Amino acid sequence: MQLHRLTKTIALGLIAGLSMSAQAHNAWLLPNATMIDSKKEAWVSLDAGISNQLFEFNHAPLRLDNLMITDPDGNTTKAEGAVLGKFRSTLDLRLPKDGTYRLAIVNNNVMGSYKLNGETKRFRGAQGSPQVQIPAGATEVQTTQVQTRLETFVSANKMNETALKPSGAGLEMVPVTHPTDLRVGEPIKVRFQLDGKPAANLAFSVTPGTAKYRGSSGEQRLTTDAKGEATFTVPAANMYWMNASFPGGERGGQQQQAPAKRYTYAATFEVLPQ
Repeated sequence: MQLHRLTKTIALGLIAGLSMSAQAHNAWLLPNATMIDSKKEAWVSLDAGISNQLFEFNHAPLRLDNLMITDPDGNTTKAEGAVLGKFRSTLDLRLPKDGTYRLAIVNNNVMGSYKLNGETKRFRGAQGSPQVQIPAGATEVQTTQVQTRLETFVSANKMNETALKPSGAGLEMVPVTHPTDLRVGEPIKVRFQLDGKPAANLAFSVTPGTAKYRGSSGEQRLTTDAKGEATFTVPAANMYWMNASFPGGERGGQQQQAPAKRYTYAATFEVLPQ
């Protein structure tokens, strides 16, 4: 698996919040559709899981406790009413306004280690939580801040761009081509930014779901240009999973000291036939 996936350590913590694994498991949000045309009230059904094949319910549910909904006017509210199942979480979400919604889980975590009374202690947890407090007298303290963003986009009856505006914090994908208006064979352009600045030369991947019916992952590996931008096409209609991390690297290479900050991003988007 590519290093654009979160490490296994982070994945364990994400089962309690947001998780993606470097070895076998990916976390994802899966809407039943990304463009909802409804003359009556618009709704979308959302599944969320952690699995060793994209969009398959075969490992663990992804909790939606921190799911935030940004509506077409830019207002953000916490999602309510999610149901936690054995292999997935589900949520039926009413879309009262016409336009584009962003559904996102953003977590800010800390992990690391220290020595106390000659014994090495390791910790992980949300920033500011009791689990990550360093006790007095600790030595050889090492910490890594980890921000993870997992999201998808849904439009009700029409598209707009207000909910697509980046926050300027962490690793973000800014859609240039509208993410709910994607077609097979047509260029899809995205821009990645890190803390509000272009994420140049960033490796990322795009992978279609339903791999068990193909026998291969179908993954595309891509890299942004100096402006943090990249353009690609996909060969078939499907739900796709995009993911990236910073800093990156190759698995199996020389072990390096953990960076002080680590960022990861993943999104689900739908590509329709022509």
